[in-house]
Amino acid sequence: MRAFTPTIFLDPASRQPTYLQIAQALMAEIHRGRFQPGDRLPGYRALAEQLGVSRTTALAAYGELQSGGWVASTPGEGSVVAPDPPRALPGAGAPAPPPAGPGFDLAPDGPQLPGKVAASVLEVATGVPDPRLVPGAALARAYRRALTVNPLAALDADDLRGHPCLRAALGRHLTATRGIPAAPETLLVTRGSQMAFFLAAQALFVPGDHVAVEALGDRGVWDAFTHAGARCLPVPVDRGGLDVEALATLAGQTRLRAVLVSPQRQYPTLAVLAPERRRRLLELAAAHRFAVLESDLDSEFQLDGRPVAPLAAADPAGVVIHFGVLSKIFSPGLRLGVVRAPAAFVERLRQQRLVLDRQGDPVLERAMAELLDDGEVQRHVNRMHLIFRRRRDALCAALARELGDSIEAPRPAGGLSLWVTVRAGLDVDAWAARALRLGVSFRPGRQFAFDGAPVQGFRIGYSNFAEPTLEDVAGRLGRALREAA
Repeated sequence: MRAFTPTIFLDPASRQPTYLQIAQALMAEIHRGRFQPGDRLPGYRALAEQLGVSRTTALAAYGELQSGGWVASTPGEGSVVAPDPPRALPGAGAPAPPPAGPGFDLAPDGPQLPGKVAASVLEVATGVPDPRLVPGAALARAYRRALTVNPLAALDADDLRGHPCLRAALGRHLTATRGIPAAPETLLVTRGSQMAFFLAAQALFVPGDHVAVEALGDRGVWDAFTHAGARCLPVPVDRGGLDVEALATLAGQTRLRAVLVSPQRQYPTLAVLAPERRRRLLELAAAHRFAVLESDLDSEFQLDGRPVAPLAAADPAGVVIHFGVLSKIFSPGLRLGVVRAPAAFVERLRQQRLVLDRQGDPVLERAMAELLDDGEVQRHVNRMHLIFRRRRDALCAALARELGDSIEAPRPAGGLSLWVTVRAGLDVDAWAARALRLGVSFRPGRQFAFDGAPVQGFRIGYSNFAEPTLEDVAGRLGRALREAA
């Protein structure tokens, strides 16, 4: 039997006897289920001492409870909740229904949360790491070392920029793998990439500022910008990535504060920003003094060929703010993002974080520093390359077999998803709706369009399912296409 010490508030101004106040308070606790049949109540002496009343008063309260059938008392053993206590409180009518809504005014609706799909649905809406492949033993060892070797250092959360050990390790990692000069003072660690974009928007924009964004992109990041008061202006994208000449025209007409770009693999189309466009973009940013927000969220997964150097690797004017993420290496549940920017801007980010999140996850950050320094992160990435390459090839082959000339699905050199171009005349949204009824969820291009217009393409991830399941996905997509047609 469990023993509880109830919290009872007595009203000295009440005309009701104190023993009845105590008894009715305990009845209410039993009625609402806090105390279950068989739960032991404190002895009347302990209850009297807790409430500052006489033992006679506490004993009278228990007598009231026993006579009403709420408790059963045995001499020498105390009182327990009765096996079948009354179902209604004395003198209580039907309970008042809870209010339909809050008793205060709400602000206008914010961004809409995406709906969740059923657990039985094969969700390939975008590329995420397969949680079954997380190196749990290595991660557990890193956590254990962080908490036992030097627990004070692991739990030190004084630096809002992130744990010093992780920023130092990330600096070495970015320099070695991405060619980005990254001293610790130029880095800030966040709880995922969305928080990084949110902080950057708060630090960079004031209401009325203009920020150029890719016309196909991530609506969540756009929402972070508009929340800061900025106005997003779409710029077209094509097979060469962001149309930089269209951006130049826009910059000549409007004072831009920043441009958001995903040059390594455009989100969602995977187009790589052409070299001449990269040079032109950096020249424009330096000439017009706007920031280049470089989204580089899956750079570790370059499956074929040589990786493309990020804009931050060659930024003589200091205009690039680079956004990366560690969550996609292991699992989205390990929320770690990183911003690399000039030290003065990192200090602005630190100030903004003070009002949002006064500390990150110091134990996770210390453990991740261990994994980076002992090479486990790179070993895991290398293992994932082999697995994801097989999965990518299996999905590409299955889509070609099941969908034929209805689509074009070129094999990407990296990332965790495909961008599938759909033949003109096919309704991608109707196809997606039919596929969902058949148990497959993918993201039609409309969901990435700034203007919400239909797009003849869709994004589909391959990283979180094994090859047989991906072939099943392709088969269901083929069936859905035939039925939708």
